[in-house]
Amino acid sequence: MDNYTLSQILVSIAIVFDLLSFQFKTRKHVVLCLFIAGVLIATHFYLLNAFTAAVVMTIASIRYLTSYFSSRPGVRNLFLIINGVTLFVTYESFISLVAFVGSCLQTIGAFSKDDREMRLIMMVGTVVWLSHNVLVLSPMAVVMEVLFLLSNIVAYLRFYNKSPIVTKSEY
Repeated sequence: MDNYTLSQILVSIAIVFDLLSFQFKTRKHVVLCLFIAGVLIATHFYLLNAFTAAVVMTIASIRYLTSYFSSRPGVRNLFLIINGVTLFVTYESFISLVAFVGSCLQTIGAFSKDDREMRLIMMVGTVVWLSHNVLVLSPMAVVMEVLFLLSNIVAYLRFYNKSPIVTKSEY
């Protein structure tokens, strides 16, 4: 099997983990799925010789794995500093700044102790990444972010929109 085919298989599996991630209620299960998806996406980029993207996704994977074990503000701040250094080293245009903001939001979300807060911050971060992917003209990345956002919205509504259902006898 060639690298391209393998990369497409890996990113397809990653999308499944992305979609599943927010269907779990427990924050640790969410970030574990995001870690697995990140490793698969990073490997996908590596196989395509997209080394910068592979490094950024590797950092994100390490961030998710770290947030699985700790939600301490100091650890979160370390990853925010790493994001800042990455922006400084790789800055090319406004698009780099959009990626930086998206990554910072995902970092803050990943280290949120409350799963409800995590979901809301991740949704905002996903919208920023969606904007980034539109700006860089990457249709598959746009599809991935839209699916990720929809999955998060569905799960959020499932877990937190507990409005009472009116039955026929209550009219």
